[in-house]
Amino acid sequence: MEFNLAAEDFLNHLQIERGLAKNTISAYKRDLAKFGFFLQGMDLGSITPGDITSFETSLREENLSTGTINRMESTLRSFFKHLQSEYGLGDPTLEIASGKSVRRLPKALTITQILAMIEAAYRESEPITLRDQAMLEFLYSSGARVSELIGINVNDLSTTQTSDGEITTLKLRGKGSKERIVPLGSFATRAIENYSVRIRPGLAAKGVGNSTALFLNSRGGRISRQSAWQMVLDSAKAAGVTDHVSPHVFRHSYATHLLDGGADIRVVQELLGHASVTTTQIYTLITIDKVRESYSLAHPRAK
Repeated sequence: MEFNLAAEDFLNHLQIERGLAKNTISAYKRDLAKFGFFLQGMDLGSITPGDITSFETSLREENLSTGTINRMESTLRSFFKHLQSEYGLGDPTLEIASGKSVRRLPKALTITQILAMIEAAYRESEPITLRDQAMLEFLYSSGARVSELIGINVNDLSTTQTSDGEITTLKLRGKGSKERIVPLGSFATRAIENYSVRIRPGLAAKGVGNSTALFLNSRGGRISRQSAWQMVLDSAKAAGVTDHVSPHVFRHSYATHLLDGGADIRVVQELLGHASVTTTQIYTLITIDKVRESYSLAHPRAK
């Protein structure tokens, strides 16, 4: 696999899927550029753990700080993990001992911020924004990744009758084409029905052929990641939410709010589509921090 194409794909993933800040992405880009120069055109599929070690040695010979070298190692681990997940390439960093690093917690919005963004997404003067509101409800109700959002088709939604009444379920296609079924809340269901009845038929009529996509752009085609990203930014601005936001922040918020509400971590793991519960456990650190903070502020003998 050619390095420049792989690097560009990875940087797009960081921006669109993970919603990282521009400065963070710029740092990843600089690290990858240095690694690309070291490779001198070597195909990514032929890179060995020995090549990674040689690159690290070259960094030390430049008298770079330990922090800088650790950051570059982290960049390569993320880069090759992405290539392994998306393209099945071997990961040469797995055999290299990793240095200790501070584990970053995912950023979650408050419920108030989420609801403000959903409310602000719809503008009466622009009926198409009913679609935007439905997309935000969808993200928050399902914990879907942005790639899953844009990939959803009309027939992926289904209705099931249970002893507790009628529920709407959704088929999501996650990383590695793994499918999972998740329930869709009543607010999201109503928002999607509203969009599907009032807006989608007009958009579909503009497209060529019969689009199966649930969320369509103004030309009747499947909505893009960039459009979904911009819609989230516009909604945050309209709602006065100044925290860093992205489509992926809704996934973080979904998981955090479920755990705050008492959901079992194994259930949250299944809903998020995580292969290992270890990945899901990072969200419990957020709720523990909240408990610790509340205890510290409220208990007379905490300090």
